[in-house]
Amino acid sequence: MLTLRQLFLNNNAQTTHFPLLLEFERAEGVYIYDEAGNAYTDLISGIGVSNLGHSNPKVVNAVKDQVDKYMHLMVYGEYVQTPQVRFAEKLVSILPKTLNSVYFTNSGAEAVEGALKLAKRFTGRQQVVAFHGSYHGSTHGALSIMGNEEYKQAYRPLLPGINFISLNNLPDLELITEQTACVILETVQGEAGIRVPNAAYMQALRNRCTQVGALLILDEIQAAFGRTGKLFAFEHFDIVPDILLLAKALGGGMPVGAFVAQVDVMSAFKENPILGHITTFGGHPVCCAAGLAALEVLLDENLIPGVTEKEAIIRQHLVHPAIKEIRGKGLMLAVEFESFELNKKIIDRCIANHIITDWFLHCSNSMRLAPPLTITNTQLMEACLIITEAIEFETRAFANLS
Repeated sequence: MLTLRQLFLNNNAQTTHFPLLLEFERAEGVYIYDEAGNAYTDLISGIGVSNLGHSNPKVVNAVKDQVDKYMHLMVYGEYVQTPQVRFAEKLVSILPKTLNSVYFTNSGAEAVEGALKLAKRFTGRQQVVAFHGSYHGSTHGALSIMGNEEYKQAYRPLLPGINFISLNNLPDLELITEQTACVILETVQGEAGIRVPNAAYMQALRNRCTQVGALLILDEIQAAFGRTGKLFAFEHFDIVPDILLLAKALGGGMPVGAFVAQVDVMSAFKENPILGHITTFGGHPVCCAAGLAALEVLLDENLIPGVTEKEAIIRQHLVHPAIKEIRGKGLMLAVEFESFELNKKIIDRCIANHIITDWFLHCSNSMRLAPPLTITNTQLMEACLIITEAIEFETRAFANLS
């Protein structure tokens, strides 16, 4: 009889020739447990999803309660479904007043697609400005605005009319013109290795978009919900986007995304043509119930103020000559090493010692640290010790091979 691992390799689509092949049976809090009962500390939160850790009891109960009532009823936007309505109401209550209309999707990439369509439809323009190093998903539209040619060259032709500019480069803002429908930017660039814009640049970007009538889309699919030490990362820069993109932690572990805009902007989908954007499963009631519960836990348990302290603990306890830099905000950090080869060896040794971390798609020489916001100070210090030991071991081994 084939093992589960063999069946996985035989029947599940593979995206690399070297999957991690870790086999887990359950997850709780900051830990994921393998079939032998070994606990692995999850320092990447399933790539930014599990802000509250795994299997939060209130989120799990919300899922169970909703399943007992109903699951899918109708394509999005036709029926009044309590989980969608209550979740949107809660989101709007914590956002600036100009972000008051929520369109729920299945994922972050779908939120990107919807936002690009909305910007073009509302402005009547076709050009889009994106950023070098950006990552917004892998669907065709999202791929078109990815700022890394290596990952998209095999899929051309992509969307026309995309111009790329560089983060924190003020002269580039002149490329945003009266022909620009929208500018799309990760508020903190994720897959580029956690690149944080400076406040003066973000304010200049906001002003330029307003000046020429282009919509500013901020992608907070990774950065929202306390990840950077603020509820939303744009709060660090004293600006407000025209369209906000959300996903990952939005669903508390369930698949849901959203793009949020002013109601007058979102209304562009109502005509010429009607049903200007359609999704069957977007805003699935079970996912929305989970998302609402997760947001309430995040706020009620006051988890965000502790994020800055936990960042300081990482910076204090993760120190080694092989670390070139630690970049980022809050619990959205990149630890940079000399090369991908060294970084990968360190990551693999961490995993062997039951610490899960990862590298970045566009910055392979940097290690990703994005633990659940619920991780304790003690758990963080223990993880930093294991990572430091892995760095020491692998740098010595790497030096001996050189």
